[in-house]
Amino acid sequence: MASGSGDEEGSTDGATWRLIGPTTVLSKQRCRLMYSSLGYDSDVCLFYVKGEFFAMDARCSHSGGPLCEGDIEEADGVLQVFCPWHDYDFDLRTGKSGTSLQQQVYEVKLEDGNVYVKHASRLSLQPFPADQKS
Repeated sequence: MASGSGDEEGSTDGATWRLIGPTTVLSKQRCRLMYSSLGYDSDVCLFYVKGEFFAMDARCSHSGGPLCEGDIEEADGVLQVFCPWHDYDFDLRTGKSGTSLQQQVYEVKLEDGNVYVKHASRLSLQPFPADQKS
């Protein structure tokens, strides 16, 4: 069984399974921004493409562009998101780019009708109040 909100935030290997929400709800949108309790630079995009969920850092490793607003395309069997700012591409499975850039990706699992993402901080579909960031 997945653990939803451990106290391991901030530790180097403190990634735990975070409950995001029901599969039936989350599969209705191609990309959702998940806010991190660690703040803006740790936010994550949850993608739903071709019946699969993927998760990666929400800000492009090039200049911080919002990947949740990028186009998603398939080329030669590879699902990619393109940064809306400078058109850098990132493989949704590996985070690798056609350039030397690399995007951090996170494990996603489905269990008991829910989506979980393995991450070091709490994740939420709603922004955290400013005084609750840790």
